[in-house]
Amino acid sequence: MSTDSVPGRAETVVIGAGAVGCSVAYHLTELGADDVVALDQGPLPVTGGSSTHAPGIMFQTSPSKIQTKTAHYTSRLLKDAGVYDEVGGIEVARSEERMDFLQRRVEWATSYGLPEPQLLEPEEVTEHLPLLDEDEILGGYYSPTDGRVSGTDALQWYIEQSSADFYGHTEVTDIEVSGGEIQAVETNRGRIECDRCVLATNNWAYQTGQMVGLDLPIAPVEHQYVVTEPMEELQGGDSTPGDATAGLDVPGDRNITEFMAQAPDRPVGRDQDHSLYFRTHGDGYGLGSYNHEPLVVDPDEMGKNSDESQASVHSFTEKHWTKPTHPNREKSAKQAFDELLPATQDKDFRVTENGIFVYTPDGMPVVGETPQIDGLWTGLAIWWTHSGGYGRILAEWMENGVPRLPSGPVDTGSIHVARFEPHAGNKQYFMDRGGLRYQQVYSIVEPRFQPSEHRGLRESPFHQQQAELDAEFYQSGGWETAQWFGSNEDLVSKYEDQIPEQEGWQDINRSPIEGAEHLHTRESVSMYDMTSFSSIMIEGEDAGAFLQRICSNDMDVGVGRVRYTTMLNEGGNVLADLTVARLGEDEYMVTTGGGNSPGIHGSWIERHAPDTVSVTVEESAKCTVGLWGPKSRLLLQRVTDADVSNDGFPYFGCKRIFVGDVPAIAMRVSYVGELGWELWAPAEYGRKLWETLWEAGSDLDVRPIGDGALESMRLEKGFRLWGTDIDTDVNPLEAGLPFAVDLDTNFIGKEALAEAKETGIDNQVACLTLDDSTDIMLSGRPVFADGDARGYVQAGGYGYSVGESIAYTYLPSEYADAGTSVQIQCEGETYDATVSDEPLFDPGRDKILR
Repeated sequence: MSTDSVPGRAETVVIGAGAVGCSVAYHLTELGADDVVALDQGPLPVTGGSSTHAPGIMFQTSPSKIQTKTAHYTSRLLKDAGVYDEVGGIEVARSEERMDFLQRRVEWATSYGLPEPQLLEPEEVTEHLPLLDEDEILGGYYSPTDGRVSGTDALQWYIEQSSADFYGHTEVTDIEVSGGEIQAVETNRGRIECDRCVLATNNWAYQTGQMVGLDLPIAPVEHQYVVTEPMEELQGGDSTPGDATAGLDVPGDRNITEFMAQAPDRPVGRDQDHSLYFRTHGDGYGLGSYNHEPLVVDPDEMGKNSDESQASVHSFTEKHWTKPTHPNREKSAKQAFDELLPATQDKDFRVTENGIFVYTPDGMPVVGETPQIDGLWTGLAIWWTHSGGYGRILAEWMENGVPRLPSGPVDTGSIHVARFEPHAGNKQYFMDRGGLRYQQVYSIVEPRFQPSEHRGLRESPFHQQQAELDAEFYQSGGWETAQWFGSNEDLVSKYEDQIPEQEGWQDINRSPIEGAEHLHTRESVSMYDMTSFSSIMIEGEDAGAFLQRICSNDMDVGVGRVRYTTMLNEGGNVLADLTVARLGEDEYMVTTGGGNSPGIHGSWIERHAPDTVSVTVEESAKCTVGLWGPKSRLLLQRVTDADVSNDGFPYFGCKRIFVGDVPAIAMRVSYVGELGWELWAPAEYGRKLWETLWEAGSDLDVRPIGDGALESMRLEKGFRLWGTDIDTDVNPLEAGLPFAVDLDTNFIGKEALAEAKETGIDNQVACLTLDDSTDIMLSGRPVFADGDARGYVQAGGYGYSVGESIAYTYLPSEYADAGTSVQIQCEGETYDATVSDEPLFDPGRDKILR
């Protein structure tokens, strides 16, 4: 409901009453939250943000599972509310490359549960969209539950259905924080004390973040939209209203409902080869274009909304419509539309605008509680398409501690507000990367695509030495990490019989050198740069008890021992997998993966630590070498006085040693399934650490290896990768990690995990091997059993040591037994595969324990 007076206190204040803010407020109250207030600087429900100028087109299919799931939830919610027209959506192809991409659309949709996705022939496309020139297209992708939302009606529905209080014309002037906790929201109508605050400000996200000293990397970007004058071809037929009609002129004295009821109802469409989309508006066509150079707006210059103007709508720039300015497009929007929809060619426009919405550096939303401020939550960089789903996820997260949809828990690694690297908050950086994501939104982005700008930001101390070895650097979390090394090309001929060729999409940005590095490590010794991984020092008299509280395994280990464990949320699902080394009575070193792990995992540990425990997230403070292979002990013993024999330094042991002159923490652990150590040293010793090992191993043919070899080796051993095989959507029992759980101890998530075990595990991890192919399976591709999609590929690769193409998935328990026959659909082909016992390589651990 809406009221006129602003309260002095509320439990939760939501800043922004657009698609996301209204969704969050609605879902919070649906879950039982009391005393929720939503504010917006503009009038209600037409707030003036992107929610009310957006054309409301909703295409659900994405290579991202969480994006697809949130889109589908949103469409179902708004359809039931009566504000969503399920007219279907068609994406057309004007190139063979796009037709291949649309086949991937079918596979993603099948994997993630969208109903009846299908490819169409050109004549089938024009049966749905008769104004398209059939000769211009090669086919299309059809999703029957796609459609369009009436933005204003949807906002009004949220407001009417929610028991939250909504206030328009209320400008937030400050957010008060004290002691690292949210205290109050200051507005032009007074101060509101609160326990929780949600930033749902999208176009103004950077500005609201600055109020509390947060550099949220969210860039506003313009795109163009026009609506044609009435078209004879769109007269007549049946339709329902259900679109954003604010600002449209209605011919004669008809009202908008009567007008819309006389217009044909046709699917929404996209021509991604030219970065275009389209939909009907009564008897006119709405035409949208990303087909121009990025028009990135300085977030500090967004302006304000009022009854008279919308700051998120800029003047139409005709040159970006009529001239080809997009760096990857040869035709202008006008030329491409004239060819595809010739009926619109000579039509005037009754509506023109450059509308603004936002992009992050990786193109994904920003959701969750900020690590810096307790009680400050974010729901940002979210479009109408996903707004209902993310509103539900955020509300569940806030109320119950578990991010989930009605279908179950969701994975949050790719959307978490804490995932961004330290440099991402630089305005020039995120504006440039936001512009790049804008360019790519309709482009075919190849696997493992690498940007060319803002490179060399984070380099390990070994970077120069690796560059001299002709490393092929990829960027991950801002780090320059080697994928493979040109210096190892001589190994390819040695192992050529064991390295199958890949073709097509599976071969892009890969090298046979990756396979050669894998096989060499199995036979000799290799060095891997692990500096992008992070250590977290946990110290104090209560450190052990604290670790037991946050870790699912029994953490009562002796000094000098290492334990692998998971860290769970309140729902018993995996927040992280950790390696914990006990260095002293009250001193522990926790190690976690690279990329976004330090921000997400480190901040969670810091937030839960008592005052008697010191937590230091050592991102970049240490450098690390993985020294692995059957000759690794021989090499390490040459450079240290420490006893590294099997008896003196057993598996999962740790100790402080000197590597030459370099002080290091050595852990006998291996992510590749071979004898080996991780050597952690202060960053300033990095160059010397690499040099010492390299020189000592020259006669052993020590080689560098990159991420490609690491990935294939870990798949052979069945080692899990957080954010890929495991995330907050699975528990450790489903993930095949029962050895990382001890239910006789007390830890966060225990109750939920014990209940899941008692109820029975219905879905579990499965290792698949292809029956008669060496092709690499790609993530997100559906896995079938008994004719139905039962799961999808989480990770795939080729196991060069076992001679098998490997894919990991989750399957219903009745299909997860070894020997079960399944099929995988990938790039339009169907592959026979079999569930196999894991690990495929060295199941007795003879190599790792020697």
